[in-house]
Amino acid sequence: MKIGAMVESFRAGFRGGVEKAAALGVDGVQAYATTGELAPENMTPDKIRETLDIVHSNGIVFSALCGDFGGGFSDPERNKIYVEKSKRVIDLALKLDCRVVTTHIGTVPAEECEKKEIMRAACRDLALYADSVGAAFAVETGPEMGEILADFLDSLGAGGVRVNFDPANLVMVAGDTPVNALKYLGKYVVHTHAKDGIKQEKGYLELPLGQGGVNFDTYLPALKATGFDGFLTIEREVGDNPEADIAMAVGFLREKLKKLGI
Repeated sequence: MKIGAMVESFRAGFRGGVEKAAALGVDGVQAYATTGELAPENMTPDKIRETLDIVHSNGIVFSALCGDFGGGFSDPERNKIYVEKSKRVIDLALKLDCRVVTTHIGTVPAEECEKKEIMRAACRDLALYADSVGAAFAVETGPEMGEILADFLDSLGAGGVRVNFDPANLVMVAGDTPVNALKYLGKYVVHTHAKDGIKQEKGYLELPLGQGGVNFDTYLPALKATGFDGFLTIEREVGDNPEADIAMAVGFLREKLKKLGI
């Protein structure tokens, strides 16, 4: 498996985040491509070449782009806009030598209902498009149990919508365990976030790797057993010193991977 980092977690801009990630010796970076300098509408041919040069000259690659526009896909009128915007992020990813775009689609209802069918229609559209261009639109785990998300993905009838597996979201939000969720979602995983945290009585708390409820000693072998050999991309959304936390996370993952023979 490879180790990556979210550019935005460094809070140093795109170039600064890439350089800081490379200095830690990671293999790749993930970056947001919804607003700002990497938004598709701002990515001219020259800007695409410049962006690729920043990444490749630092000896790394894009592990994925983040195409999360916020709000999920439960509003049919909004879906008309954001499904098309999401397709443009997929197009951009391919131009940046990357085939994975991650997002949140909202909480998938356990039972069949109008909301679920609206979400299904949007995701099926995205799945068919991703299939047609050889890419993957990866849904981030978390709001619902892994079994519910897997049943939803099974119903799409296309393989282009996959999974960005975030073990901390499952622990902090859904109350699931990564090992249990992988029983259902393993065949769909194309990218992961390396994050940790705990579920609280009111909400949740993100914590540095190894300090939360994710058991990496059982999670990582279970992930490997699915056949996944891609990126563990470190995401640090809180904390006063994210760079130090990310450096610690890189060391933590390297130690775990070596210990577990992965």
